[in-house]
Amino acid sequence: MYQVRRNIRVKLKNMLKIEELVHAFIYSQCDFEKEIVLTNHFQADWEADILIVDSEGFSHEIEIKLSKSDFKNDFKKSYTNSNTGEKFLKHDKISCGDYVCNAFSFLLPMGMVDHTLIPEHCGIIEFYHNVDSWNTEFYTIRKPRMVHEDAYWKLNDKDLFIRKMALNLLQRKLEIKGKHEELIFKNPFDIKKLK
Repeated sequence: MYQVRRNIRVKLKNMLKIEELVHAFIYSQCDFEKEIVLTNHFQADWEADILIVDSEGFSHEIEIKLSKSDFKNDFKKSYTNSNTGEKFLKHDKISCGDYVCNAFSFLLPMGMVDHTLIPEHCGIIEFYHNVDSWNTEFYTIRKPRMVHEDAYWKLNDKDLFIRKMALNLLQRKLEIKGKHEELIFKNPFDIKKLK
């Protein structure tokens, strides 16, 4: 029993955490001088693990899947149109171009999923993580198909986007600071009433 627990601890210790994977990907694959790169960004109807918007407004969502079950669940996600009540599956919505991003890719461990199971509109990026050197390498297996030509800024209010980014940054800063010291805040709704 002890050996089983020890093996599990060693395996967990050697596993790449999603934050480490995201860090390795964005710092090796993205150009911060030409691209806006966001992680865990809510847009449209889902959260993008990585959202990249280039200087021309071309947008690319990258969805990270670390297990086969998580990958399969992505195809069960649905959206309900608030006007008509119609229900759409996420990848049906993306593939027909009714989606805010121009392109969509999966970022997967090397060999985890048979490429024929991944819809043609999706790009495939695989990674290999070496636990001895702690290096992670990325391989573009298939580039994503552009699902529409509209720039991200044509479909999104740029000023609102910037305000949301600023608010998210403030919230994360306070969240991190709050982990190291106790912070006491007034209820923001009471503050607005005073104005």
